[in-house]
Amino acid sequence: MQELIAYFIQNPTALYIAVGLFSLCIGSFLNVVIYRTPKMMEQEWRNDCQMLLHPEQAIIDESKITLSKPASTCPKCHNPIRWYQNIPVLSWLVLRGKCSNCQNLISVRYPMIEVLTAVCALIVLAVFGPTVQMLFGLLLTYTLIALTFIDFDTQLLPDRYTLPLAALGLAVNSYAIYTSPTSAIWGYVIGFLCLWVVYYLFKIVTGKEGMGYGDFKLLAALGAWMGPMMLPLIVLLSSLVGAIIGIILLKVRKENQPFAFGPYIAIAGWIAFLWGEQIMKVYLGQ
Repeated sequence: MQELIAYFIQNPTALYIAVGLFSLCIGSFLNVVIYRTPKMMEQEWRNDCQMLLHPEQAIIDESKITLSKPASTCPKCHNPIRWYQNIPVLSWLVLRGKCSNCQNLISVRYPMIEVLTAVCALIVLAVFGPTVQMLFGLLLTYTLIALTFIDFDTQLLPDRYTLPLAALGLAVNSYAIYTSPTSAIWGYVIGFLCLWVVYYLFKIVTGKEGMGYGDFKLLAALGAWMGPMMLPLIVLLSSLVGAIIGIILLKVRKENQPFAFGPYIAIAGWIAFLWGEQIMKVYLGQ
């Protein structure tokens, strides 16, 4: 293992290739996470509701959805997708974006997420180099990508990802990898409370809920990774990114739809994670 690490340190090109290829595969897995997680949650909710409302009835007999089962199939003809048809990006290009059996179109979003994951991972490697910060930075990046697209699709930020992300941030910073242990704890607390206060003030004034609890938990997780000093920058950047993308989406959709804020918190958090200190120095004129 030490020889492999030494090899990658001495051969940065090989490290970039390895991280890029590995992240393409992770991107393929993230497609599964993004698609199946909401379905897994819906299935669990249905079963919980049935047990609560009709405990005398048997649970609806349906195969349990997990990240590994059932096997991937074409949504139209249900033809199984073979391993060689699931090679990141390459299989989509070879198949020309169509099912090999029924020629049903395969969304271009799948290879786009794979490429996005690889590009973001390479940026993390370029910023941190072959360090421990890079390794944990990759985990943060992969999780934020999954949360971004899940929230875009369903306006859900699952606790099964936001809470472990926060716990990992606290654990990592117990060794002061990105910030001090005390700063990580206060980042978590303040990150949750600042949006929680905004939520309740908005609810008192308008009588409506302006955001979900998942947004609080995501910002708290980012605070655990970066400390409280980065939170104002994350909130500011998320508002800016959200305004820009929101205007574009309104022009494209031409209709008023619920606005998911989580993706913009995730995007802003990732930017702050990589370049937050430089942005703050420029802003403060240092």
